[in-house]
Amino acid sequence: MLKTATYSAPELPHTSIPVSIIICAHNESDNLKRYLPAVLDQDYPNFQVVVVNDCSSDDSEMVLAQLKTKHSNLYYTTIPTDKKFIHGKKLAITLGIKAAQHEHLLFTDADCQPSSDKWLQIISNQFNEEKEIVIGHGRYHSEKSLVNIFTRFETFWNAVQYFGFALRKQPFMAVGRNMAYKKELFERSEIFRRHLMLASGDDDLLINACATKTNTAIVLHPDGQTASAAPGSFRDWFYRKSRHLTTSPHYSARIKFWLITEPITRQLFWLLTLCSLFFPTFAAYSLAIFASRMILQYIILAKAARRMGEGRLYLYAILLDVITPMLLGTVWIVNIFSPNKTKWK
Repeated sequence: MLKTATYSAPELPHTSIPVSIIICAHNESDNLKRYLPAVLDQDYPNFQVVVVNDCSSDDSEMVLAQLKTKHSNLYYTTIPTDKKFIHGKKLAITLGIKAAQHEHLLFTDADCQPSSDKWLQIISNQFNEEKEIVIGHGRYHSEKSLVNIFTRFETFWNAVQYFGFALRKQPFMAVGRNMAYKKELFERSEIFRRHLMLASGDDDLLINACATKTNTAIVLHPDGQTASAAPGSFRDWFYRKSRHLTTSPHYSARIKFWLITEPITRQLFWLLTLCSLFFPTFAAYSLAIFASRMILQYIILAKAARRMGEGRLYLYAILLDVITPMLLGTVWIVNIFSPNKTKWK
């Protein structure tokens, strides 16, 4: 099992900004019991937790009622089941935002565990007069399986990409497991109304529409992250990734160009390296270029993993460098021939 480095929580002053944490849950009673107390017990002076119980058929309502007796900062609302009206996650999020008492909103999922009791403090301290959006990392728990290694690495690789773009003043996505923004920004964008029929996009489409060079901050520190269980099978990963990729056609042309170019050039690099080995004249040069590229990649990924508390996950880069683009390409092709779905469960 890969071990995650241990970090101590940073010594930061408490901010006075009141925050509403919004969680949408569908049949998540077990996860609410397990993870919601850690959200409610954040070391922070002024915050509210809003849980939208979305058409659950389990005992989520009872779990929330019990937690409410112990935590005065919990508010929950329930969307009743209506067989004639099938809605996606965007409706639940919209209701959660309307129920929020505060201007600053922090989003996570019912199956997510804050990495520390300083999670809310670290995220909220990024807000100021200029910063309206905060992008955090939502990683997966480490387990002993090939599926877990692959899904964790693919998630880590994606995070390196979107954090890198954000650092270069080109933010384009975030994950709903750990992101924050101002309510006024959401209301001004009307982004959900414009993309209501998409199965996903409650996170990255808002970033695409509202993030600018100056209004977005990022959080890399491990104590400012959330962690959740990784997909238990490749089929589960495939389904989740398929839903997520339904939003990619709505990215800006510039971002789509870079996101398409990177995996294609990566595959070409491996193909040309392999072909050059059959030509003695070029083999030495090709191997030198290959080694230089891999060393540089490992240096960058190792530094990122250290900052993000991902341990030695970067060591799998050489193994997954070829496999990941092929699997993502397969998901993309399947999506082209599959009907779009709006259900988020």
